[in-house]
Amino acid sequence: MAQFQLSGFAIIVGAAGGIGKEVAFTFAEAGAKGVLLADIDYEAAAKVAETSKGLASCPTYRALSVKVDVVDIASVQAMVDLAAKEFGRIDYCVNAAGVDVAEYVPFDQTDPDDYDRVLGINTKGIFLICRAVGKVMQSQEPKQINLGRHGTRDLGRGCIVNVSSALSLCAVPHEVPYTTSKHAVTGITRSFAMDFKAAGIRCNQVCPTWVRTPMYEEECRRNPQTPQIVKNISAVKRPLEPDEVASACLYLCSPSAVYINGTLLTMDSGILVGPS
Repeated sequence: MAQFQLSGFAIIVGAAGGIGKEVAFTFAEAGAKGVLLADIDYEAAAKVAETSKGLASCPTYRALSVKVDVVDIASVQAMVDLAAKEFGRIDYCVNAAGVDVAEYVPFDQTDPDDYDRVLGINTKGIFLICRAVGKVMQSQEPKQINLGRHGTRDLGRGCIVNVSSALSLCAVPHEVPYTTSKHAVTGITRSFAMDFKAAGIRCNQVCPTWVRTPMYEEECRRNPQTPQIVKNISAVKRPLEPDEVASACLYLCSPSAVYINGTLLTMDSGILVGPS
């Protein structure tokens, strides 16, 4: 369906693995003309970029890779400048980079240095990227797409999706920095949407619970009860797969979602509705 196809250029941050890798693959399959895959692990991002070429449906698809340190202003700006130079415009940006706490400890035992580390990557990083990408999007012309029987639709100047967590909406024990960082992402998402909506730029947030990524595997190692907890409280009896979150990101960037802005898309199988 044309409503769920992409026709522009994207930056995927945190593209070396987990959710970011699946976003890159999904965008290539959906017709993106080019993707810049950014990660602190350049070698891994470059491998994902090469793999994405075999999945692309656009015959002129381009995949570039770059190392980025999301807490470094100059590094973030260099990434955005590269995308703007190579692609000519930035239509989509997905922020999928993130880290967990160093250890699960009560509030009063939380290490302030770990708090700063987690908030820096999970929150400041997204702020810096949104800030730099927003400036580029604001300067480019709005884009239109022909949807066949639905006619031509104005897509605006671009859209951003921040991959966050269901902990944007609630809290769990012993994860103060992580929970705080995810709540803060909501503030960034909504503030960006407020300040840029008049320019035709959208910003939304995806909030999954457990996702089968290396971070989830590490949580299971630290807390062996995690798989059983997920099975007990999730209606689907399993963690999310990365491609399911990637599909949500695709939807929010697609022509079908041009009316969605400043929204949190929760992916929790109904956990936050209440106990069953």
